[in-house]
Amino acid sequence: MSTPSRKPNVDDLPRERLRLWLKLLKASRSIEDEVRRRLRSNCGSTLPRFDVLSALDRSTDGLKMGEISKLLRVTNGNITGIVDKLTEEGLALRVPIPGDRRAHLVRLTQKGKEVFRNHALAHEAWINGILSGLDELDVEDMNFRLDQLNAALEEVHDA
Repeated sequence: MSTPSRKPNVDDLPRERLRLWLKLLKASRSIEDEVRRRLRSNCGSTLPRFDVLSALDRSTDGLKMGEISKLLRVTNGNITGIVDKLTEEGLALRVPIPGDRRAHLVRLTQKGKEVFRNHALAHEAWINGILSGLDELDVEDMNFRLDQLNAALEEVHDA
């Protein structure tokens, strides 16, 4: 990849920011669409299901349904259907929380951990291939710039 050859004019900055946002959306959607396609065709799975498995894999003690929803920024209803299916397939289980008859923790079973591990390895390889046009410097620079963007966005949300 090459670096930009010109610096945007300050008067053009609002338009350039809009172009940047549109390019970020296009890149993100393109990658996400390809990951969704590969999860479906290679793993017989979906991205939301992969995300739930990933969240559960990161939590050794398990998560409440509301915690999964909050982590993934989706409604409890979306999570319930996925967890029901994972439970039916023996990939997850609901564990009662002592002293709280209504709440349960959701945990991966050993089978669920193995399935997720296989999907995660495939996912990593896909992302590596999809982004193979970027060299080490490109990746480092883009990570730095996106960290800056995320920090700026957090300031906007905190204001």
